[in-house]
Amino acid sequence: MSTHPGTEQLDSAACLALLREVSFGRLAVIVDDRPDIFPVNHAVHHGSVVFRTAKGTKLAHAVGQPVAFEVDGYDEATNQAWSVVVSGTAHEVQQLHDILEALELPVFPWEDGAKPHFVRIEPDSITGRRFTVHSGAQVPTGGPEQAQG
Repeated sequence: MSTHPGTEQLDSAACLALLREVSFGRLAVIVDDRPDIFPVNHAVHHGSVVFRTAKGTKLAHAVGQPVAFEVDGYDEATNQAWSVVVSGTAHEVQQLHDILEALELPVFPWEDGAKPHFVRIEPDSITGRRFTVHSGAQVPTGGPEQAQG
């Protein structure tokens, strides 16, 4: 895999550490043969990604299917951006002891309404990269709400 000069490929441990630093990411699923992306709050638990959701498109098209989950960030102090992608299969958490553990995770959806379903993404791969942002680039600061346009 070729990389751009100055791009650092991150190992799994560094990727998991970055995943733990943020609570917001994007879940990519296939809906009607087309990709769709959903913002979700998540936690890292036992090397996997866990999020909550209600019944609907996200749950129906994630569970039992291959998915991708992405988080990214920017460090103003170092002028570096980073991105981590988890690819794997999503499974609904159904065993009572697993549900009780999931209830202890700091996963708090932003949207109102009950989110009774916990979904775990078991990774097949975790990849990440870090790179210096070139001069003149516009980088959003603040939380994800400011980055949305």
